[in-house]
Amino acid sequence: MENSWLYYIILTFLFLISVSKLFILHNKQKKNKNLAPSPPSIPIIGHLHLLNKGPPYKTLQQLSLKYGPIFSLRFGFRSVIVVSSPSAVEECFTKNDLNFANRPRFLSGKHLNYNFTTVGAAPYGTLWKNLRRFTAMEIFSKARLNESLGVRKEEIKLLIKDLSNKSSLSQDFAVKVEMKSKLSELSFNIVMRIVAGKRYFGDQVENYEEARNFRELIRGVAYLSGASNADFLPFLIDYEGLEKRMMGLQREFDAFIQGLIDEHKKKICSSNDIIGRKTVIESMLELQQSEPEFYSDEIIKGIILVLLLAGTDTTAVTMEWAMDLLLNHPNVLKKARAELDYHVGHNCLVEEPDLSKLPYLQGIVNEALRLYPAVPLLVPRESSNDCTIGRFDVPSKTMLLVNAWSIHRDPKLWDDPESFKPERYDGLEDEAYKLKLIPFGLGRRRCPGAGLANREVALALASLIQCFEWERIDEELVNMDEGMGLSMPKAKPLEAMCRVREEMREVILEL
Repeated sequence: MENSWLYYIILTFLFLISVSKLFILHNKQKKNKNLAPSPPSIPIIGHLHLLNKGPPYKTLQQLSLKYGPIFSLRFGFRSVIVVSSPSAVEECFTKNDLNFANRPRFLSGKHLNYNFTTVGAAPYGTLWKNLRRFTAMEIFSKARLNESLGVRKEEIKLLIKDLSNKSSLSQDFAVKVEMKSKLSELSFNIVMRIVAGKRYFGDQVENYEEARNFRELIRGVAYLSGASNADFLPFLIDYEGLEKRMMGLQREFDAFIQGLIDEHKKKICSSNDIIGRKTVIESMLELQQSEPEFYSDEIIKGIILVLLLAGTDTTAVTMEWAMDLLLNHPNVLKKARAELDYHVGHNCLVEEPDLSKLPYLQGIVNEALRLYPAVPLLVPRESSNDCTIGRFDVPSKTMLLVNAWSIHRDPKLWDDPESFKPERYDGLEDEAYKLKLIPFGLGRRRCPGAGLANREVALALASLIQCFEWERIDEELVNMDEGMGLSMPKAKPLEAMCRVREEMREVILEL
């Protein structure tokens, strides 16, 4: 009984602290004379209730139509500024880019991201710069991407073999395949082979128990990542039990990744040399020997965490949406196949060097990223100091949300924005749509893995188009409803009819 009373006393105390913070925040904002317009709010929770009215990016788009491309909200005790125009985006990520170089401090950053020491959650400063430099040079540089080309090629070949076995090379009929899991497994295997040299999905898995454990951990971490109600209303932390769940999951994930690191350490010690392509873990362990004060095991685990969370599901989701769009637009699929047949032919599989000759295919990738960005609200930023966006004052510690989904579908920026038109990019340089197409963000904290994602998505799509005939499972269009989640998954996983192309049978038989 005494414990129950103590719990309610603590909960009440936290509630009062939160209310006090809200009053302080309100008084501070009143001193700013020209705040961005804002819809009516509810005491304590502010505008959090609006996030329960469907996908947040669509709700925010509707609010921008009423209040303009720059408007303000309040999520509990946090001030929020929402922008949804190229001019505002440019101002945020050029003039104010340094001011918005920090991330909001969420519980997931503390408990899942090694106390804000990963490249995704670390505050702007020396640590973040070192982490960003490492990922740019040792993982995502052109040289490193070229080194990992073989991994992507091998995994895509395995996918083609799997699909061809299911559709039967010897019989001329289509079979139904569920593509969501196939594309997800492809993406995870590519990243895990780059990181640790291991496959955890499909055939050729060495340790099925380890693979199963890995898959469960990744699902758990992905589910708890991002913001929660407790990040805006701190008195809900104990009520939701969120911290306890995060801490337990983090211990399991940490032990798993530490096992991979220890495994690599033993391998290095026993061989005294690394033969062939280095994994990310091997590269970091080499640096650990020369800079042990920076490349600690914890820093290494944080880098692996970010690669797994940011570089797997987002890529798989983009491939799935692209396949959906092609199935609903068979004329586009036909044009893409004709481009591949002309530039690559039927005597070999398409490879990454061929992608530069396939502008229509790249237009398909761009349209998938435009219509269904994996991160429709770019990863939040936070202002370090007071600043202005447009003509509005923005107080320090304000969370910045950029509605990429709204910008990508703005009729003022795009001709017929709801339509799937890969040809809209014909003859255009990247600069022509740099501020209108922002699936990977902009500025200092732009996603460093954009190059890897583009290569993987384009090569996988090209291979699937080149090797197979694709059709919808019936006359109905593929359902394009969005589901709930950090990476905007489909509400209904993609199923399609797949048949090996007659022209590619001999090539596939030789895989």
